[in-house]
Amino acid sequence: MMLLGRVREVKQSVVHLRHLCHNPQRYIQDLELLKCFKSEIQFELSSNHFQNAQTGSLGDFVMEPDSLSSKDVVLRRKFDSGEEVAVSAILGPPNYEEDTVFPRDAFMKVCVKKPTLSSILQFDCGVHEETDKGSDFDIYNAYYLRSPTFLKPSNYRGPLFSTLDNELQHALKEYLIVKGIGVSLTNFLLHYLHKREQEQYVNWLKKGEAAFLSTEGSLRQSVEALQ
Repeated sequence: MMLLGRVREVKQSVVHLRHLCHNPQRYIQDLELLKCFKSEIQFELSSNHFQNAQTGSLGDFVMEPDSLSSKDVVLRRKFDSGEEVAVSAILGPPNYEEDTVFPRDAFMKVCVKKPTLSSILQFDCGVHEETDKGSDFDIYNAYYLRSPTFLKPSNYRGPLFSTLDNELQHALKEYLIVKGIGVSLTNFLLHYLHKREQEQYVNWLKKGEAAFLSTEGSLRQSVEALQ
């Protein structure tokens, strides 16, 4: 039985080698791609793309357990009064037109909930880099939701934020700043999200490298089995 198993392994190795002999160009391309993976990983690990960026801080917010497989991050803050503020942030599409440290802006959703009430104030915001002070944010939409179940797209959420009085727009932004959505937090979000994206990219590169190394190891074992 052991001999039959060994014969079966040798036959599989021969089939593998024949396949490579009939596809030499593909094997060469795989090796070149493996070199690219190795070179890109080395470049990313040796580079500090955001060394000149302001890192900011969480302040009184606490980050929920983060996973490299998720796209957004969630922060929460609870005041002594029982009021709660939740922030969800995710990177937007690349913008290479401006010469900034961070190539992407961030989309940020801020929800404020008063104690003993089911109603929620929701703000949809954009976080962008400001070269002179780090970062800033703009409010795109502001909603008053009677309850979390009021999130259906068909429900009316109020007028467009851009149609509100300018003083009211400014007052709502100041309201969020008082709740902790200031420049230090937006600096933190931009820096953290970009560093996190870089880690996800390196992790993807390493998985690709491992796949090609596995193929290369399989070829080496096939050659050694015939010797």
